[in-house]
Amino acid sequence: MSYLLSATCAVPAAGAVLTAALPAGTTEARRRTTKTVALAVSVLTLGLAAAVAASFEPGGARYQLTESHSWIRSFGISFSLGADGIGTALVLLTAVLVPLVMLAGWHDATGPVSGSAAGSVPEGSFESKRRTQAFFALILAVEAMVLVSFLATDVFVFYVFFEAMLIPMYFLIGGFGDRAGGPDSDRQRSYAAVKFLLYNLLGGLVMLAAVIGLYVVAADQGQATFSLTALTDAISSGKLVIDPNAQRALFLGFFFAFAVKAPMWPLHTWLPNAMGESTAGTAVLITAVVDKVGTFAMLRFCLGLFPDASKTFAPVIMVLALVGIVYGALVAIGQKDIKRLVAYASISHFGFIILGVFAMTSQGQSGATLYMVNHGISTAAWMLVAGFLISRRGSRLIADYGGVQKVAPVLAGTFLIGGLATLSLPGMAPFVSEFLVLVGTFSRYPAIGVVATFGIVLAALYALLLYQRTMTGPVKAGVEGVKDLKARELAVVAPLVALTLLLGVYPKPLTDMVNPAVNDTLSQVHRTDPAPAHPVAATNGGEQK
Repeated sequence: MSYLLSATCAVPAAGAVLTAALPAGTTEARRRTTKTVALAVSVLTLGLAAAVAASFEPGGARYQLTESHSWIRSFGISFSLGADGIGTALVLLTAVLVPLVMLAGWHDATGPVSGSAAGSVPEGSFESKRRTQAFFALILAVEAMVLVSFLATDVFVFYVFFEAMLIPMYFLIGGFGDRAGGPDSDRQRSYAAVKFLLYNLLGGLVMLAAVIGLYVVAADQGQATFSLTALTDAISSGKLVIDPNAQRALFLGFFFAFAVKAPMWPLHTWLPNAMGESTAGTAVLITAVVDKVGTFAMLRFCLGLFPDASKTFAPVIMVLALVGIVYGALVAIGQKDIKRLVAYASISHFGFIILGVFAMTSQGQSGATLYMVNHGISTAAWMLVAGFLISRRGSRLIADYGGVQKVAPVLAGTFLIGGLATLSLPGMAPFVSEFLVLVGTFSRYPAIGVVATFGIVLAALYALLLYQRTMTGPVKAGVEGVKDLKARELAVVAPLVALTLLLGVYPKPLTDMVNPAVNDTLSQVHRTDPAPAHPVAATNGGEQK
């Protein structure tokens, strides 16, 4: 039995405990030690994630590097982990982003705190040290729980960590807010954190009922287990037959929780609040890492466990996803707050991901998986550069900016690259994903595919208008003192830009990794790609056969 997967998840968990337990002190050196330890743990986790990807064989079994440790035997619960191509790609994404989030948020722990007269924690104070420990420990805790969620092959284990990640995220949102928050920032941040928690707890409560219901149905037929592989095998072989009405009810229980987490329209309203009031790094954790658990789970659990119900509800879900694409983009165009604009843009992008999942074609689901990765990279770049800009000017309002490219050309250039990637410019990673999703959707649902294409036009509007209003034109008052990116900030942005360009021209390593898992998922729901409406006749030497 390999222990590589459990080590990959255990290292950030242990790092969170170690970071929180470091001796408190008031000197900058002590604070730097805390941050360095946390960063080193995240880099070690990245090395382990790279080892997982290197060990994964695309042509091998669906789940590889598997391990199982008995937990609650009486209910058939085991701490079981397994890496498939989809989960491995998202493990890599998470492991790449967390060190960059830490570097980007190197000074975020001394941001606004409730009850602080000056609006921030003094550098070198005991409170500053304590908050530094908490901030970086919480990030590592989120990473550990997300990694388990991407690798869990036991339904109960997945549920536990799916819910547990809400706790550190709640404290990151509510306890470490944006430095550019207004006079009412304490109340707004608390509201955003509570709204995030309540929405997701409600989804989790519904899912818990569905998890229990699935176990009861399976136990009645001699399959008393929470093992995902055992349950999907039993369903595929006919050993486990779930009544159609029961299957639809269980599907909706799982899907509701995942749709809230994703977030999918109309269950999305917590996201703009959470991202707007968080630090830029926390906002990246929300939309580029945590929310991906929702769309990933739709592929792994909804389609695998409830294939017939998935096909039944697919048209309705695709219509909702389509509404999300158009709605998110239209609302993004009208935003006055930079971070809320990125949040609504992400809602639109998650619509594309869900569209690809439920199109149930190989192109659509491959595109959806690539979209999860590529959206995480491009949105991280856009949001983190926006965070650097906001921290310099002290405002999130678009109207307070103008002419930034004249005083900070590198910052403006990287911001433009993030925006162009977000609108899926050809040659950048999101273009490949969006193209595959639209092709896969059009082949089965032509009308939905056509309307979804307008999302690209709307994305160009909100991305380019944001750049024009903030970066071009005369230098506005208050912008003249904006400094260009520093070495630490360049170290954050450069890998994201490089990955955006690399995966835009050479996505093959990712597609080779995810395609076998996609094909296996399609076989579970008994779907094949639609035959072309006008097949091309075979030719031989230029002569039609």
